[in-house]
Amino acid sequence: MAIGDGLHALVLEDDEAAQALLAKLLTSVGFQVTVASDGLDGLMKLETLRPDIILCDVMMPHLDGTTFTKAIKGQSATRDIPVIMVTAKNDTRSIVEGINVGAKFYLTKPYRVAELIAKVEKALGK
Repeated sequence: MAIGDGLHALVLEDDEAAQALLAKLLTSVGFQVTVASDGLDGLMKLETLRPDIILCDVMMPHLDGTTFTKAIKGQSATRDIPVIMVTAKNDTRSIVEGINVGAKFYLTKPYRVAELIAKVEKALGK
């Protein structure tokens, strides 16, 4: 049984290649995946979708990942969805800010696939 069997992931990533890679990785371990191109698109998708986990870039147009995470953590309907930030921003301040707004994990690019999958498993309590 794959870790994502029966689970849904929402991927927020504005870079098409990175978005496709994350979607492919998550699909390969059993997730159904929905993608969003930025935080605003992600918020719109959350109006009708309740994913089991969210993987979110930080630097995106229209609404960045930090603001998106803070917004969903402030809503009772979405606050319990684990968020993993997957980003090129690797400075200490950005990492601390990401965790402080509610991200379960903060993973910097380039990441190792095994590390990403391990963080997904841990965020889901598997």
